[in-house]
This record gives sequence, structure tokens and C-alpha cells, in this order.
Amino acid sequence: MPLHPDAAAFLAQRESLGVRPVNELSVEAGREQAIRVRPLPGPDDVVGHVHDRAIPGPNGDIHVRIYVAAGVTEEQHPLPVIVYFHGGGWVVGDLDTDDMRCRQFARTANAVVVSVNYRHAPEHRFPAAVEDAYAAVRWVAENAAQMGEDPGRIAVAGVSAGGNLAAVVALMAKERGGPPIAFQALIVPVTNYSFDTASYNECAEGYGLSRDAMVWYWDKYLATSEDGANPYASPLRAADLSDLPPAYVATAEYDPLRDEGDAYALRLREAGVPVVRARFEGMIHGFLGANAFIRIGREIGLALATSA
Repeated sequence: MPLHPDAAAFLAQRESLGVRPVNELSVEAGREQAIRVRPLPGPDDVVGHVHDRAIPGPNGDIHVRIYVAAGVTEEQHPLPVIVYFHGGGWVVGDLDTDDMRCRQFARTANAVVVSVNYRHAPEHRFPAAVEDAYAAVRWVAENAAQMGEDPGRIAVAGVSAGGNLAAVVALMAKERGGPPIAFQALIVPVTNYSFDTASYNECAEGYGLSRDAMVWYWDKYLATSEDGANPYASPLRAADLSDLPPAYVATAEYDPLRDEGDAYALRLREAGVPVVRARFEGMIHGFLGANAFIRIGREIGLALATSA
């Protein structure tokens, strides 16, 4: 279908704000730009409680932001937990850039959201972000009960590079003997170090995220090009995807990453993993719209409720 009017308006707004392709910027300028144009919470994005804290990681503290849904009754405790990883190509983004999405997930999934500010490349290349992401999920599982949360209902979720980390953490948890993960929500995820799909060719430029930007991100993230074949960088290349948690995989029509997201959903399904696959027609990688995240949050909440 044609480009959705909201996605077109989003691109026009970014142009009016002077947003430049990240591959034309320094790392620091890219990070500053991501903060400058971040979506801000609206009046409907109110949650019961938000606080920042540090948790132990494999190479020092990991900073997280914890969101608790508002209006939770005593009967609804303990709440499920969504461990969330922000996007930004493993290079840009932080707790602030995805604050609105975490609020929406806490509210619509009726859950606690733990947003993880993993180490970023190029200062900390693969697998630093992966190990931080896994350590954060382990910490949540080990401390959920004492915080009044349900250790049996933990989901991992993320957008773009964060979707990559969520998928990889699910793989790691299976291969490392835990912690148990009840659900994975992979939103326009990066799943493969490759640039030769039809969607990469069709959406190489003009839709926000470009092929050149993805080359830039991967170049900053990987220590060597050989690391791209590692399933913890490219989960689509994992030999065995069986026995992974049920998944929700969202893709956007005008997104270079569309086909690799679809391919990962198909491989999960072929491995016997229950998968809900959602294609957001007319949308682009960087903009699914608030309604999309509300819908995804409800899907996560429903999955966690039925896994109780």
C-alpha cells in the first residue's frame, strides 16, 4: 500500500528538524540527534511509578529504568515483567529515547517494565551489549520475587537493535540453562548481518532508515566482520530455534529490515515456536505510531496473562 500518511508526516517532520542520516555524522553527533528528536510521553502515558537504578553487570554497573503500571489492584500482584532493550543500532539511544514506549508498555500490558541501558558500540563492541542484556534478564529473574514481581512471567522486548538483543537473550537463556523467559516481542528487529534482501533493495533510501545507515551501525557494532556470522549477533543464523519462548514479531512494509524480520518469524514457526507475525502496512522502520505500540503492549500483556 502507499506510504501511510502518519509515516509520511513523520519523515517530513524529521526533515524540518534538520535530521541527517546517521552515517553522515560522528557517533557523538548521532547520539545528540537521537536525544533531540526523541518522542516525548503524552498525557495518556502516565504510569504509577518510575525510578532509575544501577544493577550489577559483567563489566560494571548497568543502568536501568523501572516503570510500574498505575492502578494495579492487590489481586493483580505479582505483576509480570517486561525487560526492554532500546533501539539505535547498538550505538545511539538510551533510557530517555525510548521512555514513551516503556510507559506505553507498562500501561497497556499492565506490567513492570525494566528498560536496560546496555553498553554501546563502538566503545564497547559485540558482544558487550549482548552480555549486558542477558545479565539484566538474569538479575530481574533473581530479584523479581522480592520486588513483588512474578519471576515466572518475564518477557523480553525491543525495537530494532533492541529487538535483536531480545531475540539473542532468548537464545542465550535456552543455551545457558535459564532464566526462564515466557515471551519475546521483537519489533522491527535486526536478525542478520546481511544487506542483500529484497527489502534492503526496495527500501535502501528514502524511508528514514537506509541501507547505508545499517552498514554504519554494523560497522560500529562488530569487532570483526566474522562476528556477523555469530548467532548472538545474527540470530537468524542460529542452527536450532526450537524450544524458544512464544514470539510476537512486528515488521514494517517500508523497512530495509522487513524481510529478515519475516524470515526469523518463519524460522521460529518452522521450529515449533508459537509466533504472532504482524506486518504494519504503509509504515517505516522508525515510525510505527503510538497505536502500534499500544497494540503490541496489549499483545504482550495477553501473552503474559495466559502464561500464568
